[in-house]
Amino acid sequence: MLPHRYPHTAIIPAPSTALQALTACFALLASATALTAPETAQAQTAPTAETATPASTAKSDFVAVEGARIHYQVHGDLASGKTPLLILHGAFMSADAMKPLIDPFLAARPVIAIDARGHGRSGGVDGKLSYDRMADDAAAVLAKLGVKQADVLGYSMGGSTAVALAVKHPGKVGKQVILSATSRLDGWYPEVLAGIAKLTPEIFAGSPMESEYKRLSPEPNGFPKLVENIKAIDATPFVFPDEAIRAIPGKTMVIIGDADGVTLDHAIQLFKLRGGGDVAAATQGFLTAAPKARLAILPATSHIGIMTEAPAITAMATAFLDDKVPPMPAGF
Repeated sequence: MLPHRYPHTAIIPAPSTALQALTACFALLASATALTAPETAQAQTAPTAETATPASTAKSDFVAVEGARIHYQVHGDLASGKTPLLILHGAFMSADAMKPLIDPFLAARPVIAIDARGHGRSGGVDGKLSYDRMADDAAAVLAKLGVKQADVLGYSMGGSTAVALAVKHPGKVGKQVILSATSRLDGWYPEVLAGIAKLTPEIFAGSPMESEYKRLSPEPNGFPKLVENIKAIDATPFVFPDEAIRAIPGKTMVIIGDADGVTLDHAIQLFKLRGGGDVAAATQGFLTAAPKARLAILPATSHIGIMTEAPAITAMATAFLDDKVPPMPAGF
């Protein structure tokens, strides 16, 4: 839900201080994504598949969904027979910003990355954001690509979208990696939500975050509306009921930082709802099969800082996606 979009304070400081914090947070991600120089023509007109393609081997296109053109990237060969990984970014981000978590997976599986509604190259900033709406957008992308089922990794806002996708379209989702995200609004610290409520477009004025939005968006003057939309989605209570979470057919991995905006209690609850906390495995002291749910809490890691942990996340998520059984230690 909240990627690099809030300074780590309960109360938003003076605009200049907040802008410095937000700029530093964005730079942390931008440095890893090799963002290209602004493209004036793209900023002035609606993007085409050709102009929207990032500087990589990815193929990209759009799908029309409920009044918006949703942009997606395809990395690798969807005809390889390997289950693709769908990657969903956080608020104020784009698929490009997830490059640190896209590239490491490409050796083993194709990857699909989406610009969420109103973000990046996707249209729809004038409409209201909701997790159900963004889940339907993701399902439409998979349908256009002819992908019957994909594993999903979602970060922050994208993580809650991944939960919505698994609840609303269970047949389209295999395994889920829920990264720094929640299945309900009160899974966030209330102080974090209070801070987001104080965000204004002026805080972002002149920042790389605002500049990147203008560079990519088919509606380059819509950034104030995007800020409004993010504040609204973080002020609107949502709950995916426990029974709906339990009913998701695929396996789930929950990953947060120990200094995340997501509460530890919520992460543990989500882990348990997905089948974690197996007493039989705990009592025997070892695992004989890949567990249904996995939980990772990264030390000294914040909500934004978790994006610097791509190598660790990739290693853990790969073992999960490949259904690897944890090995027995030598001597047992």
